[in-house]
Amino acid sequence: MSKTSRLLLSSAAALLLASASPALADKASNTLNVAFSAEPEPLDTYKIAGREGLILARHVYDGLLYKDLESGTFKPALAESWEQTGPLTMEFTLRKGVKFHNGADFTADDVVATLGAVSDPAYGTRYAISVDWIGKVEKLDSHKVRITMAKPFAGAIEMLADALPIYPQAEFAATGSEGMARNPVGTGPYRLVEQEPGVRYVLERFADHYAGSPKSGATIDRIVVRTIPEMNTQYAELMSGALDWIWRIPPDQAAQLESRVQVVSAPIIRISFVNFALQDGTPLADKRVRQAILHAVNRQAIVDAFAGGASEVLKAACNPVQFGCAQDVTTYEYAPEKAKALLAEAGLADGFTLPMVFAAMPRPVAEAVAADLAKVGITLQLDELQYAAGVGKWREGQVPAFFSNWGSYGIGDVVFTLSNFFGGGADDLLKDPELTEWLTLADTSTDPAVRQEAYAKALKKIADEALWMPMYGFNVNYGLSNDLSFTPHPDEFARFWQASWK
Repeated sequence: MSKTSRLLLSSAAALLLASASPALADKASNTLNVAFSAEPEPLDTYKIAGREGLILARHVYDGLLYKDLESGTFKPALAESWEQTGPLTMEFTLRKGVKFHNGADFTADDVVATLGAVSDPAYGTRYAISVDWIGKVEKLDSHKVRITMAKPFAGAIEMLADALPIYPQAEFAATGSEGMARNPVGTGPYRLVEQEPGVRYVLERFADHYAGSPKSGATIDRIVVRTIPEMNTQYAELMSGALDWIWRIPPDQAAQLESRVQVVSAPIIRISFVNFALQDGTPLADKRVRQAILHAVNRQAIVDAFAGGASEVLKAACNPVQFGCAQDVTTYEYAPEKAKALLAEAGLADGFTLPMVFAAMPRPVAEAVAADLAKVGITLQLDELQYAAGVGKWREGQVPAFFSNWGSYGIGDVVFTLSNFFGGGADDLLKDPELTEWLTLADTSTDPAVRQEAYAKALKKIADEALWMPMYGFNVNYGLSNDLSFTPHPDEFARFWQASWK
């Protein structure tokens, strides 16, 4: 931590420690106070990219299934049982007696309406890979549905396990996506009772949450979530007792906080990367230029300075804990002289200017990448945007390089990374037919060996051609009130329904 940052932290803490009461008052009233730095997006889950909004949504909504990360097994949620009835068909028997927060009964109509709507391209679901495998959803009776897949998809059950929540049919039909964002109504363990979008959200424990839910057992009555962009304010409020939970604390600040509050560090599936667009006639169209960039960036030094903990430089375009993330690929050591030689071979010995949008990544990290590239003659023009705006510019082909991160929906399978970026979807500007063929095979096969072999081929080509610059895997530092019991998970979904007071 810099001297200036340390002074800011100390000064802010002193002010709040002098004026704020301890956390016991909120513990006594059974209210959990939470802060995010980034604004949660409107709470239609299908339109959300950031974890902040998705965390809130998973407290409000339920899916047909739920994945227990401790055991790696799928549990019944809104569906009490399910079976694969054919190569492309699954049938789900739904729970009876489930209530939505508005008092409406949950039935098959809600499943048909929700999954039918969000799988229609016209709906604009943020990530097509999450729903484009859904072909048809049919009501078999009031509490039974059949899903027919449009194509085989190895990640279907993973998606149905809380990533595809069910909305109340009548309200959804009347108000659509905008209505669900304005007035979220689900069957989850908490209901939203107040919201000032992007600023403050209040959730209350739902007394009629259905028996047998994998999210049952919540003991905290009320959750107040605020957006506080300034991290020093978060630190001070946590130490004073005005906050009980914060996250994504940089390593140096975490070290300063741990003598006063609980600091918990946990690895996550999320990775950071730089994606390259290969438009003809631009420097990045030359493989040697892309390879030079990978050799020019001292990724280990960046990890040491900004990530810490369990973070490591990535070899391949995925997290090594994910199924199918082959590690036997071409790697690029930090070698600025080799980078200069490659640029000279490409006729760019005098360097060039490269615009790069970065989103959902700290500015100091982007600046460190720029500083390394400057040493070999590449001038990086940095443009910092919110994630939605950044990914929008990337998809429209407006930027040659995009620096961001990807959480794979928190799922330990490369199907949710590789196909998103190289399988022909909106984020795939390359549209390489060979990669698409391999990934389609891997994504649709039920044979793990076939999947691993196909993913390995794709990862090898991505590395050989330097189509991506894998940066590093993440870990997250959480700051907690000393009174709070909270267990982090690698999917980055805070499960406040499992939290409790000591």
